[in-house]
Amino acid sequence: MRAVLRKSLISCIWLSVIATLIGCSTGGVLKEATYQGQSPDYIIGPGDNINVFVWGNTELSTTVPVRPDGKITTPLVEDVQASGKTPTELARVMEKRLARYIRNPVVTVIVTNFVGRYKEQVRIIGAAAKPQALAYRANMTLLDVMIAAGGLNEYAAGNSAHLFRQIGGKQQQYSLRIDDLLNNGDISANVDILPGDIIIIPESWF
Repeated sequence: MRAVLRKSLISCIWLSVIATLIGCSTGGVLKEATYQGQSPDYIIGPGDNINVFVWGNTELSTTVPVRPDGKITTPLVEDVQASGKTPTELARVMEKRLARYIRNPVVTVIVTNFVGRYKEQVRIIGAAAKPQALAYRANMTLLDVMIAAGGLNEYAAGNSAHLFRQIGGKQQQYSLRIDDLLNNGDISANVDILPGDIIIIPESWF
């Protein structure tokens, strides 16, 4: 019994320390979806696979990975910054670079493997079955994240979980009700997830 209490106490302290390090303030409970605007455009990040298609020039078309430094290299064009750009923005950059070699190039950029930039990834840590970082997808919800993470582990205190979100340059902390969502089917607990959100799930006391 003492071992269980000690483990749970450490878990709570760990959650408090993380909140302090992140430097957040409490924002209350996310009772409903909070993101009502248009879905943000996808931003390319290291680890993504990029299909660069140059119309009428198959020899210049290729599929390349975005390197850890955020750049790509294609035929005739070396070390182009891809990370931080949308596919359309990267296509326009490629057209300008290729214009030195061919007339009126038309480029289409397609992302074929989605990882995204680190700051746009959604992270779930603590007592999830599979803690991990996920590439953000449009209209992603807490339920989507929990499905990807395999749900909660047997020691999780889902209703004591917290979400940390960057708002106006400051970190805000919100309470989550993951037990209510997964075990009771309470759909009101299924809040929207935004790029960069961090979900921390502590373990229960007992």
